[in-house]
Amino acid sequence: MSPTDAATRSTQPAATSSANPLRVKTVDHVTLVVKDLERSHAFYAGVLGMQPVERPKFSFAGSWFQAGKTQIHLILEHPESGPSGVPIPQQLLGMSRTHHFAFEVDDAHAATEVLRQKGIPVVSGPKNRPDGMIQVFATDPDGHVVELCSWPR
Repeated sequence: MSPTDAATRSTQPAATSSANPLRVKTVDHVTLVVKDLERSHAFYAGVLGMQPVERPKFSFAGSWFQAGKTQIHLILEHPESGPSGVPIPQQLLGMSRTHHFAFEVDDAHAATEVLRQKGIPVVSGPKNRPDGMIQVFATDPDGHVVELCSWPR
């Protein structure tokens, strides 16, 4: 089997069978605990351009955003949420090979310029991934590492 055949095979959805009825279809949402809801809202809506969406009336503060088919749920840090940010050692915060999530954008190079103009810390990149995609890593106000990636033009 060629590498192309293997790559195609791995991206095709697996057939659901009675032996394994559980099959993940998509990422529904990612939840992030944040220290300052207004500042994080400004980052996800104002910097990344995500569309805020209505959120159920939970007993704690938060904001929801639409990112393609996936939602980003921000929860304001409270006694039942756990701490904001990422619980990893300070020296590892902001590294591109640590906990992160990625969003596809139209142009990672242009996105990098916008991040820099807005004073958002760029951790790494833009650089080429082995598959040809261009990726840049930045951090949100709570230190969550966010990858922005695009196919070359």
